[in-house]
Amino acid sequence: MNKDLFDLYTDYLICSTEQTTATQLSRMLDGDISHDQVTRFLSSQTFSSKDLWKLVRPTLRQIESDEGVLIFDDTIIEKQWTDENEIICYHFDHSKGRTVKGINLLNLLYHHNGISLPLSFQVIEKPVSYCDLKTKQIKRKSLVTKNEMLKQMFLQMLSSSVKFKYVLFDSWFSSKETFDLIRKKQRHFIGALKRNRLIALSAKDKRDGRFHQVSDLALKDGESVHGWLKGYSHEVLICRQVFTNKDGSTGSLDIVCSDLSLDGDDIARIYQKRWNIEVYHKSLKSNACISKSPTRTVRTQSNHLFLSICSVLKLEQLKLHHKMNHFALKAKIYLKSLKAAYSEIANLKRGTA
Repeated sequence: MNKDLFDLYTDYLICSTEQTTATQLSRMLDGDISHDQVTRFLSSQTFSSKDLWKLVRPTLRQIESDEGVLIFDDTIIEKQWTDENEIICYHFDHSKGRTVKGINLLNLLYHHNGISLPLSFQVIEKPVSYCDLKTKQIKRKSLVTKNEMLKQMFLQMLSSSVKFKYVLFDSWFSSKETFDLIRKKQRHFIGALKRNRLIALSAKDKRDGRFHQVSDLALKDGESVHGWLKGYSHEVLICRQVFTNKDGSTGSLDIVCSDLSLDGDDIARIYQKRWNIEVYHKSLKSNACISKSPTRTVRTQSNHLFLSICSVLKLEQLKLHHKMNHFALKAKIYLKSLKAAYSEIANLKRGTA
């Protein structure tokens, strides 16, 4: 990796507030770095999680703890007007309840004591085209599921001796296979459950096949109950969180936890840390221009994603030293650029006087 170009490009992403291009970066540097140099940097090799790990490891070793958590979640970077390929295609967006065109990115975030570090990522590729017999439309599919990717990332963190106790995720990743792997490696999971998951409230009910939908449990906010999920052999805790939606309606979230020593308040407190990956995704889109690149090939598109992730890592490292969050740092940078622009206007006016 060309370290100078890496630093220039990632700093440029942090500074920029609009579409990012190799031409604009070259202009910002008064041509000291050419458009072609930037283009070659983006297309010369494919960056991966291994490259991210080398960059994040020194900071991780400073802040990690046995009480740290791994957080898994995916996000979609919409690319409505970009040509379709194996990474820019259609994905179901659970937050919007509909299919959108874009890049689906699976992320792994480490969180401890207010610090969040990206440790790994995987772009969801859908190289296989097929005809949906029901709709008669051509669709794409991946060769590897996101749950399988999660398991690979999890095992990589263990082999890299990352310190953590809990693994947090939403209902998409709450599968028996994921539960089994995490417990086999002596870690605990805390994850959301879909409302139709079935649970037995005693070992006898489990043996007799008496299961109830999780949503039918008479649980109050913060209350937990022991039980056995259908298809999973070990006892778990189920905790309910009740919240108020933006429209004033009341909603609830049922959470499964493998650590039987916790109570409902503990489960809710630890699971609340999962929100940090939502903040991370927002920072990628708002502060690191992850969706604002006109790159056209799979390699350059993937490399831009990697460099946006590295830009957010830089912001987190700055946060450690300056005690300012990403958005405050970006606002400070933007204010400086406004002052420079205002000064330039004043100079132009003087030139016409």
